[in-house]
Amino acid sequence: MAHGMKPSFGSMTAGLAVGITAVVVLACAGSAYLYSQHHMKTLLETARNTALAEGDLIRVALEHQMIENDRTLIAKMIDSFRKQARVEHLVLLDRTGAERYPAPGSRVPDPDLQISSPTCQACHRYSPNERGSSRIIETRGGSILRTVIPIRNRQECYGCHDPSHKINGILILDYNAEELRAETTRDLRWLVASTAGITLLLVGAIGTVIRFAVLRRLQRFETAARQISGGDLGRRVPAEGSDTLSWLGREFNAMADSVTGLVGEVRTQRERLETIINSIDDGIVVLDASRNVIAANDAFLQRVQQSRADVLGCCCRDLGAVGCNVADCPTVVCLQSGARQVRICERHTAQGAVAWEEVHASPILDSAGNLLQVVEVWRDISERRTAEAHLAESHRLASLGTLASGFSHELNTPLATVLTCVEGILRENPPGGNGEPDHERIRESATIAREQILRCRTITQHFLRMSRGQRSEGDIVDISSSIAAVARLIDPTARAQSVRIEAPPVPAGIHVRADEAELQHALINLLLNAVQACKPGGRVSVGVEAGDAIRIRVTDNGCGIAAENRKRIFDPFFSVRQGGTGLGLFLSLNFVRRWGGDILVESAPGEGSTFELVFPALTNAGELA
Repeated sequence: MAHGMKPSFGSMTAGLAVGITAVVVLACAGSAYLYSQHHMKTLLETARNTALAEGDLIRVALEHQMIENDRTLIAKMIDSFRKQARVEHLVLLDRTGAERYPAPGSRVPDPDLQISSPTCQACHRYSPNERGSSRIIETRGGSILRTVIPIRNRQECYGCHDPSHKINGILILDYNAEELRAETTRDLRWLVASTAGITLLLVGAIGTVIRFAVLRRLQRFETAARQISGGDLGRRVPAEGSDTLSWLGREFNAMADSVTGLVGEVRTQRERLETIINSIDDGIVVLDASRNVIAANDAFLQRVQQSRADVLGCCCRDLGAVGCNVADCPTVVCLQSGARQVRICERHTAQGAVAWEEVHASPILDSAGNLLQVVEVWRDISERRTAEAHLAESHRLASLGTLASGFSHELNTPLATVLTCVEGILRENPPGGNGEPDHERIRESATIAREQILRCRTITQHFLRMSRGQRSEGDIVDISSSIAAVARLIDPTARAQSVRIEAPPVPAGIHVRADEAELQHALINLLLNAVQACKPGGRVSVGVEAGDAIRIRVTDNGCGIAAENRKRIFDPFFSVRQGGTGLGLFLSLNFVRRWGGDILVESAPGEGSTFELVFPALTNAGELA
């Protein structure tokens, strides 16, 4: 029975009533037909016997009068018999077939009494041995029961008839058969009417018995089946008694017990399967051929940030921005090819973070190999990609360390020589000097050269420490003095390129824990990049903001950075400037991250860039002591 269809026992009762009525009516109709045939035969037999008896009586009377030779009395007797109610015709024929004593006023011989007429041929077409004494004959006036009685030639008749003749004449007595049929029809109508009444009573009685003895009990089966399908698995049918319905009730209850056990087992297995699937961290979703969601685990629902009721039946492309954002959809390709597909996609979480996911689309096939559904497994591989990136960075750093070790060793020797020469120049030009005009200029240039040589040596020493895996313990660095020193070093380069550097005074007392040389190196790299990005007349500003974190912003109004390059500017040996080494920002980011900080970038092509160095604030007063 289809779900939602409720059987109508009223229609069943009506159907049974119609069926029983039809059977009873057919049986009664057959009985009535057989009865009518038998009744008609009985009436005909009775009429034949009556006609034979009356015919014999008339024959005896006529023979007696013929012996007396009283022809007038014979004519009166024939006329008297003709007037009986049921007699249609009474004719006396001689042995030649001529009618004797015709009815008064009848001068023309009756054509139905001619030997060639159909009424006579109804008997004369048979041999004398096959002819009966009575027969139903169809005439122009209707059906008649014709009885033929021969008047035999006896010894008493030899005085008037030839002794060689067997018969002297024939007496034909016709009864009206239509009256017999009308009587039969009346009896049949009465029988049909009485049978119809009895049939209605019988059908009503049977319907009542069936309704209360059968259908009412069957309705319990329907109620129990509907309640079981509605979830009431403990519902059963009363099965007392020993009749067929009681046996059927016991079988129904046994089947319900079996179904209840199977349903309970299926529910247990389903709950176990759902528990297993929901315990998986990967998002799992089952899609049909139209990509509508059939099933999903908790991890997938958490990923799309919707409830199960909202997701089930929904097409996967309608799940919003958190749905599949792969241009080459793996499920579509899987449905078309029937092969397993794997894709990598990038999405942004509700918190704005970037998450990388690996999507596996696997087909579900039936026993014939036809693809029915597709299972998608969404796995967050952000940590794996981060680990892979760290591993790649470690490989790059290892290679860079090997390069830095040799580079630092080779560079320190000429730097030491140059530093010795510069310090010799400073010793030969003490402060105050000999009053020559170029003395102070030479000493200032030598001082700057000495600072830059020391900076170069610091960089090479840093490369050596990085290649050996060594770390500096760091110190408490004053931000204002570091920015002032860096601005003083960059100012000549900025003036040469007609770029103005704005470095407002920084409030005293802002400190960070870092290596001062590394911090200055990072600031110098950022300021040099900003100056080189500006056109003549450009501007570079340095600002500091203290709060939960110390933020040092370097802002320029230069050419900006394209979006496709923004993710790679911190990679080693990557540079968008012709002649650049690609190491400045890489080293700066490592310096800052070494002390728990980071470098943030905001840039737009043609609108300039802002690099922000973020350091954790020193909240412990003991760190500043």
